[in-house]
Amino acid sequence: MKRTLGTCYYPEHWPEEIWEADARRMKDAGLTWVRIGEFAWSRLEPSPGDLQFDWLDRAIDTLGSAGLKVVLGTPTATPPRWVVDKYPDMIAIDASGQPRKFGSRRHYCFSHEGFRAESDRIVTLVVERYGRNPHVAAWQTDNEYGCHNTTISYSVAARDAFRVWLEQRYGTIGALNRAWGNVFWSMEYSTFAEINLPNLTVTEPNPSHALAFRRFSSDQVVSFNKRQVEIIRANSDAPISHNYMGRITDFDHFKVGDDLEIAAWDSYPLGFLEDRVGASAEHQRAYARQGDPDFQAFHHDLYRAVGKGRWWVMEQQPGPVSWAPYNPAPLPGMMRLWAWEAYAHGAEAVCYFRWRQAPFAQEQMHAGMLRPDNADAPALIEVRQVADELRAAPDVSVRQAPVALIFDYDADFAWATQPHGAGLSYFQLVFDAYKALRKLGLSIDILRPETRDFSGFKIVAAPGMITMPNDLKSSLAEYDAEVVLGPRTAARDADMVIPVPLPPDMPGLDVTVARVESLRPDMPMPLKGGGAFTGYREELESAVETLFELDTGEPAAVSSDHLTYVGGWCDDVAWRRLFEHLCAKADIPTLDLKDGVRCRDTEGTRIWINYGSKAAETPAGPIAAAGVLFEKL
Repeated sequence: MKRTLGTCYYPEHWPEEIWEADARRMKDAGLTWVRIGEFAWSRLEPSPGDLQFDWLDRAIDTLGSAGLKVVLGTPTATPPRWVVDKYPDMIAIDASGQPRKFGSRRHYCFSHEGFRAESDRIVTLVVERYGRNPHVAAWQTDNEYGCHNTTISYSVAARDAFRVWLEQRYGTIGALNRAWGNVFWSMEYSTFAEINLPNLTVTEPNPSHALAFRRFSSDQVVSFNKRQVEIIRANSDAPISHNYMGRITDFDHFKVGDDLEIAAWDSYPLGFLEDRVGASAEHQRAYARQGDPDFQAFHHDLYRAVGKGRWWVMEQQPGPVSWAPYNPAPLPGMMRLWAWEAYAHGAEAVCYFRWRQAPFAQEQMHAGMLRPDNADAPALIEVRQVADELRAAPDVSVRQAPVALIFDYDADFAWATQPHGAGLSYFQLVFDAYKALRKLGLSIDILRPETRDFSGFKIVAAPGMITMPNDLKSSLAEYDAEVVLGPRTAARDADMVIPVPLPPDMPGLDVTVARVESLRPDMPMPLKGGGAFTGYREELESAVETLFELDTGEPAAVSSDHLTYVGGWCDDVAWRRLFEHLCAKADIPTLDLKDGVRCRDTEGTRIWINYGSKAAETPAGPIAAAGVLFEKL
């Protein structure tokens, strides 16, 4: 697999006289890809029907003539003011009923048919003009679906579309009332037209109603994206991507990815550390200039699954960003480390955002590969080093990992609907398990919830999958590997109702969750032998082997043959104990990785990285701070 580098460029921001010099510098730095156009609608069509494509023609020709490949974005993330004036009700509405006004970006509701038609129109015009352009080698739909909490809109358009979605799903209003348990609190409806959106209620809405609305909102993103993809595919043979974000889980990325050739994501390790990792203040201080040692890797593995093997980093942080609570500069070496970590997980391309720092508007404090005065920024120096290394390095091919971790966006919808305790989230539960596996030196493959063939995996973990189809239960029970389930596995049916028999109702595993409780942060429940449950705990009734006990003597995790059920939210020590035990049973060798040292196995090579701020030792030898080390296997 050929590994490449790229950048994000905005020719509309700069005088045309410098485009050619910019393109030449990009090529000289070893870049292959340049993404453009995703925010340019107002320059392409400054007023209705006034098409101004000539400048984009020249920009694409300039970049292509320099030997660069263009990723062309559809410009629908930033509809101009005149579009909003034409459709004032296209603006998304937040949960408190307030409009998300014009003056920034992503100011549209996915359900508004007028805006969808405008989106189709501008995408058609762009793709008909550039679909066969030899320099346009890939496409990007829109930009960062879901960013800034923009998936879910409580608009009239969303309400009307939701009612149609519900009728298609349930058929009759009686079936919906029964599925949702609307006899409770006299919430029964006579027609679908009576159903409103689950916001601004006196107290919490019916969780079945809230979960259905989250699923509907996800489906609206999927259908909006699909419309663009169909237009592009009818006019171009180039692969199509979308750039997802870190820890955005309010739409199903797998379903969006089903319509694309490439999954991409936007990696901002320092920005994400402050507001998305879920780390302690001490951890944030230790990794303030490097990022969390596992957060980027988790998303690399996730988007490799979303892309069915093909994935990119479309935006890589190049220096201090502008939008986090605090915005430090990366340690020297981190541009190189982040790139090589992505390649170790199978990335085809790593593209840095952005080429030149903008001296104006909302992102003027966001670093680029060039300073605003055109001088090289520190990122460009490291990118040149990576480009040189790529020319000399052997191919890095992903191979199947010994451990699989199932990730289910629908489970995240359900946890968000009914977390049962402050701060509890499905994403964090799965990420905690992933971190524990990484600290044991293991490579992990993330699987989508529809997976039924687990061939080649020695451990399959599916923590927190709150609705688990019976055929998946059967597949896991029949598969000859160590399987880890819980907490909250199969705790609700498809309509967010507690099932009977009580969960998990797993073939081959005689265990019943009799009662659940959420725990205060200052009230962990210790386990005998080390570790604790934090945040959430289940009382288990079981006749099978008790694997771990609480200090009270009650079962914490139970096991039957190859099936293990964990009845609580493990802390780091508990996860480590569990996975060490299962790896020993499965004959998987483990390591004891300290601090920020991690590794990833590829075909023939183990790639070591050090997120630490000091040099460290590895089984392959010493590794510098913010360093990368290659070990032949």
